[in-house]
Amino acid sequence: MNNSSTPPSSSSSEAGDCRSLAFGPSEPLRQPLTAPPVSDSSAESRSSVSSGHNSSSSADALVKNSKLSAAASEFVPGSYASFQDDVYDESEEYYAEPSLADFVQEFVSHLSSSPGSFESEIDYITDTLNSCVTTEETLQELVELIYKQSTSIPHFAYTVARLCNHLSHHIHFSPASGNFRQLLLKRCHTEYEQREQAVRGDPDTQKKFHSYVLFLGELYINLEIKSGKDKPGRANILLGALKDLLNALFSHPDDPNLMCAVKLLKLTGSVLEDTWKEKGQSDMDEIIKKIEVLLLDAKCSRDVRTMLLKLVELRSSNWGRVHTAAVSSDATPDNDPNYFMNEPTFYTADGTPFTAADPEYSEKYQEILDREDCFPDAYDEDGNDSFCSDEDEMDPEMEEAFERFCMESDARRKK
Repeated sequence: MNNSSTPPSSSSSEAGDCRSLAFGPSEPLRQPLTAPPVSDSSAESRSSVSSGHNSSSSADALVKNSKLSAAASEFVPGSYASFQDDVYDESEEYYAEPSLADFVQEFVSHLSSSPGSFESEIDYITDTLNSCVTTEETLQELVELIYKQSTSIPHFAYTVARLCNHLSHHIHFSPASGNFRQLLLKRCHTEYEQREQAVRGDPDTQKKFHSYVLFLGELYINLEIKSGKDKPGRANILLGALKDLLNALFSHPDDPNLMCAVKLLKLTGSVLEDTWKEKGQSDMDEIIKKIEVLLLDAKCSRDVRTMLLKLVELRSSNWGRVHTAAVSSDATPDNDPNYFMNEPTFYTADGTPFTAADPEYSEKYQEILDREDCFPDAYDEDGNDSFCSDEDEMDPEMEEAFERFCMESDARRKK
């Protein structure tokens, strides 16, 4: 058993020699004299090595010709899509202040949808416009923008006329070519010169012209012109223009033109007639005569004919205006329709109203007042006995005494 086993000392020394040969420093192995057979995988590896050499040489050429810098803070590939374009930058036009046209469009839309906010918003609008309108070009642009809005938005003529009146007094910039009001009137005059062609134009042209006519009517009523210390007056230049526009509408009496004329006269008729009468002119009489002729001759629709008839009736009633009541000291039942308005109304036993307009009212009313003075607690506010009723009548003796007292009281009052 001992002969067949290997001594441990010799085996351990051989193992140590193997480890030293395998892991210890030694000379490199000599290449074999004959190359091993070439396989497909080795061929591919050699081709990749050769291509690697080629790519390496092309990369070296690219590096030599490149304009990239190793000292650059950041490298971004050419195919990289940047998502940083929307980052806020104060220098970008995207965040620039809105233009004058944008601001006018904004506040006009607001006023047209909320006309009740005019008083609360007008100061802010004026201050902003004064900061924008600093050149003749911007002033011209403002006038044109407001004019276009006044004729393009339905039912906006009144509000925009008030706006124009306010701006005419509060826009500070006034170049040599004219202030806001003068430039606005010049713009209106340009449209005024096209009236004869507009009344005979296509429906769209007529519609635009009718909006202009109604805007001019509102402008005449609302635009105030101050001259020194005198009371502000209206633009007299618009007075003659409105008459010419009415004549142009009547010269081509189709339904749209006649409806526009009726609207204009209902809007401005009373003011126009008062102004013409102050000047000693009878222009309104001439206009009404033209309407009466059109009622007989014009081939207008039944609805438009009714509108014209109602307009003539309105003018005959002084444009629906009620005469002012006489001064209280001069008031009589004949000259003051409200003379009996504040007098109490009584009712007779059968329920018939008994007012101050009745001939016997004053005498009976005075009798009631005398009774209330003598017996303030015995009568209600209508003059009736407050303590007497059909179920509880006054004692005959008391009634007789009361009547005798009343007769004596009347006799004393007459003396």
